[in-house]
Amino acid sequence: MDTIEKLRALSEDSQYDLACACGTNKDDRRRRGLDGKWLYPVALPQGGYSVLLKTLLSNACANDCKYCPLRSETNVQRCTLMPEEIARIFMEYQRRKKVFGLFLSSAVINNPDYTMEKINSVARLLRYKHDFRGYIHLKIIPGSSDAAIEDSLSLASAVSLNIETPGKKRFDLLSDKKDYMKDIIHPLKLLSRLTAKGSRFSRIKCTTQFIVGASDETDSEIIKYMSGLYDRLNFKRVYFSAYQRGLGHPDIPGERQSLPNPDKTFMREHRLYQADFLIRRYGFKGEEILLDKGGNLRLDKDPKKVWADSHPEYYPVRINTSDRETLLKVPGLGPDTVKGILKMRRERRITSLNELGIKGKRLEKIRSYVIFE
Repeated sequence: MDTIEKLRALSEDSQYDLACACGTNKDDRRRRGLDGKWLYPVALPQGGYSVLLKTLLSNACANDCKYCPLRSETNVQRCTLMPEEIARIFMEYQRRKKVFGLFLSSAVINNPDYTMEKINSVARLLRYKHDFRGYIHLKIIPGSSDAAIEDSLSLASAVSLNIETPGKKRFDLLSDKKDYMKDIIHPLKLLSRLTAKGSRFSRIKCTTQFIVGASDETDSEIIKYMSGLYDRLNFKRVYFSAYQRGLGHPDIPGERQSLPNPDKTFMREHRLYQADFLIRRYGFKGEEILLDKGGNLRLDKDPKKVWADSHPEYYPVRINTSDRETLLKVPGLGPDTVKGILKMRRERRITSLNELGIKGKRLEKIRSYVIFE
């Protein structure tokens, strides 16, 4: 296979990362380029969107992750790109302004540190041979040594290591080779320490991701771990990837689940993103996210509305006098709208939601919870 053929195959295999599945418009969602590669959107500081070249370095995996279609036991076409190949083709895309940055991951070739050496070599070539100073996101391979992780941090703009499941019990159902505490939790804590405020790598953004539905975890467990990742480890973002039924080993819970409908599976992912947003941007605590008797989020109603309908004593909220935290508890009001309300209130009294430019179904949703005293 030549470089383009390998890139096509490896970019195709990177599709199983569904971090962009919940985009609300076409600019928020991943899309496939004409040459088969997946392009992922990134919000730029100056506004607007650009895209990342997202690919694997290799799909020749030594691991046995039972949810993954690339696990060692499966019969797929295997190939590996050399660091020089990735660096060269990325710079070609970058010079033609086709991409904004690189998102590089890999299956485990031989062992974690051997793989990290190859991943870090790509970043090193881009930084020091090609003088690329832009965005590079590197995946940390579970089980990597502390030295390999520190090397990644010295080269990347952002790094991520997938937590995969909330806890060892759920994790052990998905892998016989990996050790949850040593291969996942230890490096997550190390990333937290190395990127803490005032540290050498404090500018590096750390993220992680849950594989939702492959094991038998509940939303309650995910939300508990997610809160800890934000509160104790100071991670910047937590992502969720809905397990795609039919891709994994037949013995894992995700293949025996009672939600065979893909729409329900992705709706669960979507509800978790909404809960994450409430915690990360709206000031909700993890224990404020209401769940059903089974410990899961409702699929038929977003978690903010569930909270509102369960706390009638909180409403109606006074648009002209309530503080930011109170306004953010109103279904339909997000951080940007609340910011606009507070700004408008400094100049004059608000008498109608129409003054805020809110229309349609969102207008009707908000109207049920507010008054203009």
